[in-house]
Amino acid sequence: MDIHHVTEDAETFTCNAYLAVGEETTLVDAGGWDGVIDAVREYTDDVDAVVLTHQHGDHVAQLEAVVDAFDPDVYAYADHPRRTHAIEDGDTVQIGDETFDVVYTPGHADDHVSFVSETTLFSGDVVVHDDGAFDYGSFGRTDMAGQSRARLIESIEELLARMPDGVEHLYAGHGDVFDGDVRDVVETALERAENREPKYPDE
Repeated sequence: MDIHHVTEDAETFTCNAYLAVGEETTLVDAGGWDGVIDAVREYTDDVDAVVLTHQHGDHVAQLEAVVDAFDPDVYAYADHPRRTHAIEDGDTVQIGDETFDVVYTPGHADDHVSFVSETTLFSGDVVVHDDGAFDYGSFGRTDMAGQSRARLIESIEELLARMPDGVEHLYAGHGDVFDGDVRDVVETALERAENREPKYPDE
């Protein structure tokens, strides 16, 4: 399947939103950039589904506009006025041409989920390849109210336990797309998180 980073040209703060074009054309997170709809339309006129990793503003600010434009099904862990399907840990969702397991991964956000298939991980903000704080294995911030480094560590451990060895593509909520040994990137993030390495000076 073809996966496009449709917020790549954004000049305002947003998450990475990814369009997977395939049997079930799916937008992973809606982003916070008002150009996302035009970016999606460069590749398709139809979006079958939106799946949300979590509902921080930079991931969902454009959700209503996306729903109004494309009328997709909306899959989310937590309630949202535009949600059409609730998802829970252990469920499966189709993204593009692949079936993904839903893994509940809180710590950065109480409603955070990741999506993992035999080849690909959409990790949201729980693990990223690089984000300006760390290169080759970073993790979501846990220094704000309602966040927990200890819970995030448990989530990364759970993700590793349920992630197939052959995963070669990492699409995270921030930073660059990574192709290669995704497990090694996630293990590096776990080690940094366990060592209590602060992402930000006040953490």
